[in-house]
Amino acid sequence: MDKIKLEVLGLSYSQTQAGAYALILSVENSEQRIPIIIGGFEAQSIAIHLESLKPPRPLTHDLFFTFADNFEIKLREVFVYRLEEGVFYSKLYFEKNGQTSVIDSRTSDAVALALRFGCPIYTTESIVEKAGIVLNVTEENTEANSKDASQKDSDNELKNFLKYSISELETLMEEAINNEDYEKASIIRDEINKRKNG
Repeated sequence: MDKIKLEVLGLSYSQTQAGAYALILSVENSEQRIPIIIGGFEAQSIAIHLESLKPPRPLTHDLFFTFADNFEIKLREVFVYRLEEGVFYSKLYFEKNGQTSVIDSRTSDAVALALRFGCPIYTTESIVEKAGIVLNVTEENTEANSKDASQKDSDNELKNFLKYSISELETLMEEAINNEDYEKASIIRDEINKRKNG
């Protein structure tokens, strides 16, 4: 069976389930996307890694990574192998001392770990055929409008931070991280980086 490589494209709010998020995976060498509905905790864990934020306390996926790393266990691959009634099933392929072990996992956890270990994510052609979507022009425009709205919110938030010095912004970012408001922390971090590099 040929495996198809997937990349993490990003996260968005779920249009179908309140309080849930859509994890968007892109199919290598294709315009197809696979949306997977995931919970808020897993979405936060993935977003923190994508945004390169450092939480004050390790999240579960960070703890798992550190544990595996300390015992020289490597995650070699994530394989999304089944889709049944809208639920994706995944396997984790671990290696230690040349021995491979396979563990079942929720796909959201598998992706969060794949990002931390830097390992590839694969699926089957059958799953791409069932779940893969290609955004049409209307959907792209809707997505662009949604991004524009969120960009305006970010811009408004940034204007509020202009009055602060870099050291004050660093304090605010630390407070946001301590309060686990990672979205705000990433906006502040971007403003600090812009000033330092500008």
